Amino acid sequence: MKLLIVINPVSGGQDKQSFLEETDALCSKYAIRHRIFETSGKNDRKKLKKEISNFKPHRVIAAGGDGTVLLVSIALMKSKIPMGIVPLGSANGMAEELNIDPDPLEALKDAIMSSWFTGMDLVEVNGKHYSVHIGDVGSNARIVEKYEKDPNRGIGTYAKYFLDELGQVSPFSVKIKTETDEIEKETLMVAICNARKYGTGVPLTLDGNPLDGKFEIVLIEDINFNSLVKIGLSKFDERFFKNRDSTIISTKKAEISFDKPRLLQLDGETIGKFRKLRVKVIKGAVKLITTGNNSYLQD
Repeated sequence: MKLLIVINPVSGGQDKQSFLEETDALCSKYAIRHRIFETSGKNDRKKLKKEISNFKPHRVIAAGGDGTVLLVSIALMKSKIPMGIVPLGSANGMAEELNIDPDPLEALKDAIMSSWFTGMDLVEVNGKHYSVHIGDVGSNARIVEKYEKDPNRGIGTYAKYFLDELGQVSPFSVKIKTETDEIEKETLMVAICNARKYGTGVPLTLDGNPLDGKFEIVLIEDINFNSLVKIGLSKFDERFFKNRDSTIISTKKAEISFDKPRLLQLDGETIGKFRKLRVKVIKGAVKLITTGNNSYLQD
């Protein structure tokens, strides 16, 4: 077997050296030929596609957070080469969604050994941007923008900017047109969901499923002390989710328009400001290595 491991050296603020050493030992033990591709933040997509073309791996492993999973997903889109996920980011939202083992070495073993494969969807925005997990416009996108500029990583840094944002939130107008509906609302945030939860474990929708050929648009219409308590409780018991102040739209494609250009983030990366988003799902875009623990396969 030839294994390409794509690793983000700065994701989650963690030292990856011990994982790399354990990986070398594991691959040596089982005569697995492997290469490490470290992301740099500069032309990673182009470089990774070239590495895949040259090395011709049998499996590619995304070792990092949602951004690394997205990078590998785009590189393998419509490819027959399967992708495995090793959680090495700060929150590991997609890994948690898919019930991937939280221990990186055990997750790597699963990605090497498993014969379970399934098609995972990607969400395409304006024909050239993609999301595998969750993107949004509004409060969280502004938090992500500040987080990206901070040299520190991890959930504590994110929480700092989250608290700063609470005192600055203000509603904005959004129009959404799908194949069956057209609505206009005032909202604080528009989330584009290929799954159910943020990396923190807090659910945005209980309908999200990255294997079903649809995505969800979630409009968060109110954020106050009571709603924050309910959001926090919903992390531990999803019954509290029913009390959330939100509108949820499930669709295969949509056009989202704003009152003025607004900041978009996808899977923890700010993309830019847009007045209009054309969003569609690419069903089964990536061949995903999974296990029988994947809750979506059990639904």
